[in-house]
Amino acid sequence: MRFADMLDTAILALCGVNLVFMAAWMTVGALENLFHPYLNETYTAEVMDMARMREDYPEAYAHVAYRRLTNARLRRWLFGAIVICELLEMALLWIGAVGVILAVFGNVHIPTALSLGLIATGAFTAIWAGFLVAGNYFCYWFGHEGGQNTHFQMLQWGILSAVLLIAAAIALT
Repeated sequence: MRFADMLDTAILALCGVNLVFMAAWMTVGALENLFHPYLNETYTAEVMDMARMREDYPEAYAHVAYRRLTNARLRRWLFGAIVICELLEMALLWIGAVGVILAVFGNVHIPTALSLGLIATGAFTAIWAGFLVAGNYFCYWFGHEGGQNTHFQMLQWGILSAVLLIAAAIALT
């Protein structure tokens, strides 16, 4: 095997392994939200209600209190919609990961596999960007910095994964 072929295989395998880890991460989160919603739904509702901001930063809260979402039914519906999006994203990531891994072994056309991976990575990135935008609207840096930090890190992972897949596509096709 030529060095260039080995390098191509290594690049493709790296993309596949990265997608597997992203899919595994999303699987844990999505299934946890599906089967144990109380672990995360409570905090999601707290962010939308702006409860910590109201309690700990009343002066700042007074300026943005109109953004508060108090309808419990709507908050539960939104949480359910989030879980559905996470489950769809989880499926996309597994499809992309399997496609890229199969491409390593020559069973899937490389551009097809990388396209599937890029679509999945784009959706992964979009979820975390959406959480950051929504969290910003509800001022979640007032009391939910850990959530904001996690969302930002996942957004970075998604962006860097997209760059990796695009670089692989340029190098391999």
